[in-house]
Amino acid sequence: MDTQLIIFDFDGTLADTRATIIQTMQTMMEQLHLEVKDESACAATIGLPLRTGFEKLYPALPTETLDRCVESYRKIFNQTKEALSPQPFPRAIETLDSLHRQGIALTIASSRSNASLQDFVNQLNLSEYISFVLGVEDVTHAKPDPEPVLKTLKHMGITAAHTLVVGDMPVDIHMGAGAGARTCAVTYGNATRAQLKEAHPNFIIDDLSELLQIIR
Repeated sequence: MDTQLIIFDFDGTLADTRATIIQTMQTMMEQLHLEVKDESACAATIGLPLRTGFEKLYPALPTETLDRCVESYRKIFNQTKEALSPQPFPRAIETLDSLHRQGIALTIASSRSNASLQDFVNQLNLSEYISFVLGVEDVTHAKPDPEPVLKTLKHMGITAAHTLVVGDMPVDIHMGAGAGARTCAVTYGNATRAQLKEAHPNFIIDDLSELLQIIR
């Protein structure tokens, strides 16, 4: 089946935001006098909505403290990204350009806020390639629920059979598969190859440029 639409995750798939996210999380933990989690624990929550990630890290935290975590994280992130600015992964721009020139629609579905995504799309010069951006507040049920993909399909007027979902975390793969789309996991992001294999993607790639071979 020919591919008409590719839905990308953002963090860990198109842009290397890992250091920025982890530094922000650990600074937030210090400021709120929480146990500072290590890099591995923090990275395991990337791709989840902020509140869900903090619930995973601190299961016993009361609601009001979780709310403070989210609020504090967002404030600190805006400061951190100025000093530690995320960049596209190698060959990401070239790959998007090639796919776009082939007439394939390219979109983003992320657990990041829509405003943050739009800022990054503009900052990283992705706007000429990305035709639709869906953030966490745009859906009722975030990843791994299929709603982000289903909502994107409806907006784009393209069926799941003609769609490929690309992400670096198992939640991305489960989201795409749940919507009936084909899925592709990237190994250079925030999950291990073993974790990605357990999610049973249709494809696993080590470099985003390998998408061009899959499309052919």
